[in-house]
Amino acid sequence: MSTTCIAPYIGRFAPSPTGPLHAGSLVAALASYLDARAHRGEWLVRIEDIDEGRSVPGADEAILALLHSLGMDSDREVVWQSRRKHLYAAAAAQLREHAYACGCNRREINDSRLGVAPDGSAIYPGTCRHGLAPGRSMRSLRLRVPDPGMDAISFDDRFAGSVTQYLAHDSGDFVLKRADGFWAYQIAVVVDDAEQGVTDVVRGADLIDSTARQIYLQGLLGVPTPRYLHVPVVRNANGEKLSKQTGALAVLPGDEAAAIDALTASARFLGLPLERPDSLAGFWRAAIPAWAAMLPKREAGVSTRTCS
Repeated sequence: MSTTCIAPYIGRFAPSPTGPLHAGSLVAALASYLDARAHRGEWLVRIEDIDEGRSVPGADEAILALLHSLGMDSDREVVWQSRRKHLYAAAAAQLREHAYACGCNRREINDSRLGVAPDGSAIYPGTCRHGLAPGRSMRSLRLRVPDPGMDAISFDDRFAGSVTQYLAHDSGDFVLKRADGFWAYQIAVVVDDAEQGVTDVVRGADLIDSTARQIYLQGLLGVPTPRYLHVPVVRNANGEKLSKQTGALAVLPGDEAAAIDALTASARFLGLPLERPDSLAGFWRAAIPAWAAMLPKREAGVSTRTCS
């Protein structure tokens, strides 16, 4: 017989330290924080600096300082991906029978790609799927996805609803370890979420196209699949997602009034009908119940799971 039992909610915010936090990143941070607090759960901060070549010195500490000034502190010790490479190597070893060496360079992949994935990456044509060509050496490590007809991955997003992706068509065999020697985002985030016990992932909709690949990896590694909620992304006047590449301005730490303004603007973007409060404490007193009121009744309060 199965019973319903209370499962602790564990959420996370995982910024990349490629520069200061901007308004779009603050929206994602706020949504994840409010969701954790509305579920009376834990909120973790993880610095996703696995792409060490793009990390800006000091950006991680600046992000943490800004979050602190806004009243958002991690409930556990902050972790850095660059210090967890042994975990990704262990996971890759577990995936050995599903992975293969790829000798293709970026130009060759672009020249022979099957198309462009929803996230903008080239869809790999499987050139090295059956072994490296004579004279070739390994440049990257790729994960073999199921063949067409067996490649559908479906999940229910708490904002977008039912989503289905076809891995063979939408991504192709994807990279686990890059040619520059860094572990890829997809394997790092799956390993980290599992190791930290993350039950709920709240992040920007620009990452929804990564979810199917991550769910597939979770299945191969035998780890749980979190619930997902992908919130709308902030865009500039040209309709481009706010990012450092599109000139997004940093959210700068300042006085309490500046913190209240930044948080209130982010909350309103997320659809919370908040008046500007007079204090930071007043913002959180209003924002957390406002977020909880937006959740379906079955999600409010605590997260549940079925126990065997």
